Amino acid sequence: MAIQEDLSWLGFKFSGPLLQQNTRMPLYRSYLEQLHRMDVIYPCFCTRRDIQDEIKRMAAAPHRDDPTPEYPGTCRHLSRREQQEKKQHHAYAWRLNAQHAVSLLGQPLNWRDEHGIVHAASVDQDVIIGRKDIGVSYHLAVVVDDAEQSISHIIRGEDLRDSVPLHRLLQSLLSLPEPTYIHHRLVRNITGERLAKRHAGTTLHSLREMGITADQLIRYLSESSDLVWPDSELELKRMFAGLGNGD
Repeated sequence: MAIQEDLSWLGFKFSGPLLQQNTRMPLYRSYLEQLHRMDVIYPCFCTRRDIQDEIKRMAAAPHRDDPTPEYPGTCRHLSRREQQEKKQHHAYAWRLNAQHAVSLLGQPLNWRDEHGIVHAASVDQDVIIGRKDIGVSYHLAVVVDDAEQSISHIIRGEDLRDSVPLHRLLQSLLSLPEPTYIHHRLVRNITGERLAKRHAGTTLHSLREMGITADQLIRYLSESSDLVWPDSELELKRMFAGLGNGD
């Protein structure tokens, strides 16, 4: 796997067999069933277009740059009978009833960072937790995987900070341990966009092919103050040449 090759190049060592999410669907579904028994998820029959149209009718259109508009709760109050009837003829996703889920906690929701600071958290959106074509969402899969592997510290980019309240809610509902969260800076291009695979961001494999070493990359990430990524291979090579060869 390319990601294993990349991580090994950076110096990561694996303590055991690597888990693959596509082999763990029965486990994820068992947690989804647990949420269903707690009555904190409900079937949603809306399409993306349905959601956008409903928001427009509510005069609360999302920001134009937001690819995932807020869900207005269209299917939240369907009766059991209506749900069963729709299930027979329509595809559906499982949404978290955020308000009801939070009400079951009995205590404020929060998360802890690497400095021991406790941050208040709130979840006010009924996000998709499961869907037939994907099994379960990223959010449910990662909290289950983190717990199963006894992960104590979760390190992610600052762009995923907003996901932490939802993850803490799922952990609390499912009686999973609470990890410490660390959010690092993002590397951005010269226009300010974060580097990402879908934006044709530079891969670790291509850096290796340029002759850049893992030590140089680590030095750049740990020592650079701005983390602005050059827009050409020539400028990349010049930047890393200034970092030395790690000797």
